Amino acid sequence: MLLTARTPAPPAPSAAQDATAPRPARIGLLMLGALALAACGGTGPLRGAQSDAKPAAQPTPAPIVTVAQGPQLIPRYVIFGNPERANGSISPDGKWLGFIAPRDGVLNVWVAPADKPTEAKPMTNDRRRGVRDFSFAFDGKHLLYPQDEGGDENFQLFAADLATGASRALTPKGARTELLGLSDRVPGEVLVTLNERDPKFFDVVRIDLATGRRTTVLRNSEYGSFIADRQLRVRFASKPTPDGGTQWFERAGSAPNAPLRPSALLGRVPGAEALTTEPLSISADGNTLYLRDSRGRDTSALFAINLQTRQRSLLIEDARADLDNTLLHPVTGVVQAASTNYLQERWRALDPAVKQDIERLDALAGDGEFSVTSRTRDDKTWIVRVSKSNESVKFYLYDRSSGRSTLWFDTRPALTGLPLQPMWPVEIKARDGLTLPSYVTLPRIADPDGDGKPNRAVPMVLMVHGGPWARDYFGYNSYHQWLANRGYAVLSVNFRGSTGFGKNFVNAGDRQWGRKMHDDLLDAVNWAAQQGIAQRDRVAILGGSYGGYAALAGVTMTPKDFACGVSIVGPSNLNTLLNSIPPYWTTLRQMFAQRVGDPDTPEGRALLAERSPLTYVDRIERPLLIGQGANDPRVKQAESDQIVKAMQARKIPVTYVLYPDEGHGFARPQNNTSFNAVTEVFLGRCLGGRVEPIGGDFEGSSITIPVGADVLPGVKEALGALPAKR
Repeated sequence: MLLTARTPAPPAPSAAQDATAPRPARIGLLMLGALALAACGGTGPLRGAQSDAKPAAQPTPAPIVTVAQGPQLIPRYVIFGNPERANGSISPDGKWLGFIAPRDGVLNVWVAPADKPTEAKPMTNDRRRGVRDFSFAFDGKHLLYPQDEGGDENFQLFAADLATGASRALTPKGARTELLGLSDRVPGEVLVTLNERDPKFFDVVRIDLATGRRTTVLRNSEYGSFIADRQLRVRFASKPTPDGGTQWFERAGSAPNAPLRPSALLGRVPGAEALTTEPLSISADGNTLYLRDSRGRDTSALFAINLQTRQRSLLIEDARADLDNTLLHPVTGVVQAASTNYLQERWRALDPAVKQDIERLDALAGDGEFSVTSRTRDDKTWIVRVSKSNESVKFYLYDRSSGRSTLWFDTRPALTGLPLQPMWPVEIKARDGLTLPSYVTLPRIADPDGDGKPNRAVPMVLMVHGGPWARDYFGYNSYHQWLANRGYAVLSVNFRGSTGFGKNFVNAGDRQWGRKMHDDLLDAVNWAAQQGIAQRDRVAILGGSYGGYAALAGVTMTPKDFACGVSIVGPSNLNTLLNSIPPYWTTLRQMFAQRVGDPDTPEGRALLAERSPLTYVDRIERPLLIGQGANDPRVKQAESDQIVKAMQARKIPVTYVLYPDEGHGFARPQNNTSFNAVTEVFLGRCLGGRVEPIGGDFEGSSITIPVGADVLPGVKEALGALPAKR
């Protein structure tokens, strides 16, 4: 198993996706996702109707459906509480099964002998935040897992002994570690990147798993990412360029200390190609480099390059979508299958040896999607994850010799038999003709036949994903199911700037925050109204990170287009956002400057101010709910504080929910559930949907509401029922 080290972190648990069903992300920076016709040709900040009024008057919608009339109300804790199990994997030697499951109410890693899967035991003992990711080492003795503190994203790497369960830290506290490589060729070691010496740059470090001894193999003060081979040697590295692109360097010779020189093979990747072009992995024999590349084309295709002859071969391409995922042989590292994902993920076998396997797993997934999360070195057993839009995620043991798939576990069996709704892929035309691949879920009251055709318009929640260099996907989505169950249609839009649909699509979002990117959202809302899905005057905008920015933009820049907004860790001031990015994003600063705006020039600062929701705070006239983690290193607490203070100064009502033990998103289930309890009350008052009483959903959370608890029914009372010290 080899991973490309990238400066951005893996995404924080998303407000819009079940934490048990994570999706790989290429370069999601403000990565939490939770998330017509306006006047054409406008160049000012407001393209919707303007208003001089300042009051945030609450709408008075009539109820759309009562609890008694609608389908069974699914409790929030069933949707947002801990999964029963998640993230299944098998060790390379086939001896151990591993998964994430609660231990005393907190997610931890469990393992079981592969031949006795019911005899699982916990391998970690986190008591607060929970462990959400792990990897088996190739030595057959250790399990590796990352953990930060309170969402600060300074991940330490820990090793747990499979025999004794004892854990120890492999990297220091306060520094950030990213896994670069694990290999069967060097089973007793792990290759990581670590910014202990300089928070701006990551050194490449080898760690001996038996002794914990760390050896720096590359002292770094210039590179942003690396590719290593199966010998755990750095073969390629990248530097940022002034246009937001990358210059690739290649190891000259096989010696570990051979210099890195400009690579004629990979060359320079212009800024316009940087989100769609990158090397992926090197085969085990060191002779083949796999690369996704959009140069000379629109969508990124998969290429194989012979490192001896430099011959380049096209393996897979899709005119509508970029390369999405690859399936590598566990021993040779050869890519055997690859997928692209336009509206849904589709796999194609490149090696005849796995053609029948892909066909079998396609049949297993049916109208859903599958992915292979791990394979044994003898390639007899695969762990397969299946996601369908109206079922909880399931993990299977796939036996290649028999072709039989056996259900290993259901992540949320409590959802079985409950009224989940199907998600429907749709294509929406923006005002300039750009096609926006999107997903809609209809409540049962609007689609009793389950055919995706509404028989009545209902209030709608527009969910905006984070990133913005990320995308929405088909599959089980906890927010879609929750909101549809409460009586709302839910729409997720891949607006320009989203990744996965070619470089032209993502580049169309350059410097369009609050402009064409926002126009796409407005066009999608108007499409939903024209289709009879949404009541146009009852649409809420909700999202996290960039989606939180979009929600703030919605209630400030287009104050009459949304009935209310929910912003989770959303930036309000783009100048302060870009001037406070984490130090380990230093190598990405030029990309931000090119794609968002340059905070180092007067013109750039003016543009960023013009695109900042804080600039238009006096135009807010609809209700706003803000959620924030105090330890967020990406969108710092000041981003929420300053817009809340500005609203208070203007006597504009706002509800502000703050978690002292969270970062970029709400990882602890108790916190996520408590925030969604507040959100449900907020949306019920704004849109008229069904509301489950808060009950005990604040218990065990660290929720604080510095401002506006009294404007939402039952919220202040629920806070008052909590113990004085938590």
